[in-house]
Amino acid sequence: MVVLLASTSFKASAQRFSVSTNLLDYVCLGTINAECSYSVSRSWSLTFGAEYNPFTFREGQEDQFQLRQQSYSVGARLWSWHTWSGWWISGNVKYQEYNFGGILSRETDEGDRAGIGLYAGYTYMVSPHFNMEFGLGGWGGMDWFRSYSCQQCGLIQNSGRRWFLLPDDIMISLVYVF
Repeated sequence: MVVLLASTSFKASAQRFSVSTNLLDYVCLGTINAECSYSVSRSWSLTFGAEYNPFTFREGQEDQFQLRQQSYSVGARLWSWHTWSGWWISGNVKYQEYNFGGILSRETDEGDRAGIGLYAGYTYMVSPHFNMEFGLGGWGGMDWFRSYSCQQCGLIQNSGRRWFLLPDDIMISLVYVF
């Protein structure tokens, strides 16, 4: 009797939070990532995302390469039907600290980027709590950078700031909604 009273005394509420991870980022040299979202209305949600990659491969060798980064984003998502299901578009502001090099050539770039991103995609409801999300996005802004001719020598080829426009995400994400 107590269990029955306790279970009926609480109101059921709509699912307001989600946590997701982009599975394709792990393929990108092990980039760890997560995004948290909060539904503020039927068609809008707020998002906070983070990515982190501390890995250097073949460290100390001449063919060393890395795609190290840490990035943070805050944004909003507009859902065409209702949150956590169907088509969506989103925008965010993003900051990234990066060190890329050795992948296509011996040159290495490092620096900081700040800008805005635009994304679009579709979320498929697998079950009441699990979704799969598919999307594409890009971002642009200002890049404060240094380019080195090789990773070990430290010889600066170029430095300064420049505008950038880059593809950002190809998303195949696993989403948990609670």
